[in-house]
Amino acid sequence: MVEVTATPQSSLADRPLQIRVRGLSPSQLVTLRAWLKDEQGERFQSRAFFRADGAGEVDPGFHAALGGSYSGVWPMGLLWFLQPDTLFRRLVKRDVAGSPFRVRLEVFQGLSLGTDPQEQPLASCEAERWYVGPGVQRVPIREGRVRGALFLPP
Repeated sequence: MVEVTATPQSSLADRPLQIRVRGLSPSQLVTLRAWLKDEQGERFQSRAFFRADGAGEVDPGFHAALGGSYSGVWPMGLLWFLQPDTLFRRLVKRDVAGSPFRVRLEVFQGLSLGTDPQEQPLASCEAERWYVGPGVQRVPIREGRVRGALFLPP
């Protein structure tokens, strides 16, 4: 049975995320896709093609992506290379304290370009990426023409 995991499942956005796929056949060709929707509902996604190792596993931190949104060994490549479905959109988190980005990770058989909406992933999981840690207080700053926010640790 194929399984994709993201460790830790919930973390701050600047922390490393380890993505692993297990349960594949040795040398099986798969596509790993990451996607999320921003606060306006716009979808951002990336994909990378991998060949499983002899144990039937894929780890983007050790195995080179053969193509897709990037190629080579990039442990966080699926998150770093997220692109919008609509051109000229930027991934911006406005509500940094209230909710995380929920990144969906999916693994597909073979080279999947995502053109078939009926295509079902072999496995999937979700990771939360928070921008503010627990207990951090946000204080708005308005002094003259200066605008900003001060984030105070607990």
